[in-house]
Amino acid sequence: MPPVSYQVEDHRIFPNVLLAPMEGVTDVIFRRLVRQIGGCGLTTTEFVPSLGLSRGDKQIRQMVRFDADERPVAIQIFGRHPAIMAEGARVVEDLGATFVDINMGCPSKKVCAHSGGSALMREPDLAVDIVRAVRAAVRIPVTVKMRSGFDPAHKNAPELAWRCQEEGAAAVAIHWRTREDHYSGVRDVRPIAEAKDRLSIPVIANGDVVDVPSALAMFAETGCDGVMIGRGAMKNPWVLRQIADVLAGRTPTRVDPLEKKRVIVGFLDDQRLRAHTERGALGRFKGVAKHFFDSRDTGAREVRMRILRSQTIEEAKDIATEWYEELARREKSTAA
Repeated sequence: MPPVSYQVEDHRIFPNVLLAPMEGVTDVIFRRLVRQIGGCGLTTTEFVPSLGLSRGDKQIRQMVRFDADERPVAIQIFGRHPAIMAEGARVVEDLGATFVDINMGCPSKKVCAHSGGSALMREPDLAVDIVRAVRAAVRIPVTVKMRSGFDPAHKNAPELAWRCQEEGAAAVAIHWRTREDHYSGVRDVRPIAEAKDRLSIPVIANGDVVDVPSALAMFAETGCDGVMIGRGAMKNPWVLRQIADVLAGRTPTRVDPLEKKRVIVGFLDDQRLRAHTERGALGRFKGVAKHFFDSRDTGAREVRMRILRSQTIEEAKDIATEWYEELARREKSTAA
């Protein structure tokens, strides 16, 4: 069986199922939702620019806020200037985060245009300089998230990950896709397996881990120390718990419609309490909740469209409640 935990310096990550940082998704409310469900050993904030963080930008500070009981938690920063990245890391440490995570994996044009994110994989010497500067600036562990390379012809993750380790990185997460793959590409987890063979620090595998079988396959094919879940958690936030259940030898948690209603409606209520405006809360809910309605269920597409067209939080809440109660009635009728 795969491992159930791994060690990052003085911190034990248990279970070894992690929530990936996702722009516009993994705010404190979504991370809280996942943690309340269970099965998540580490959460990471949305990535933020080190320059804005070091300058005290209020909006950036809001993006990296976390709950007092959210431990362990990483704040992820991006940028291309070692000194500025180091200053941003000092702020991360002052804010009380468990880890500072360096983004070398974001494929967005905006980030790559400024040579941050996965663009750093084209400049490995600069990437290593950044790790060295950040490591020297803080006492908390430094971790790195990267892609397998910038493009399919240059999958340099194993070499870059080893160099990051030699400069003091305490763990590395690798997505099997390259930057040019974006969200497609031909699955190739060999760079993750090669990195695991070369490194002595934990190697976390990322990319299309969406359920128990894909998680077990990733462990078997790469020998990784843990798995990181991204878009799969948007569609099924229970997936981390289900994977953790199986790793611990338990039957995976079964999620019925009423449990889905409880969690999704609670998520909406939390958005309403935390957002500055009802419009903002509704927009955030729409951005994530559209993934919660399984297209395999008859009528789910229509429900998603009704949610996206809703004008108030109460309207969205009523649509979601009605849908999950209908699914519960269907299950009860089928069982009878």
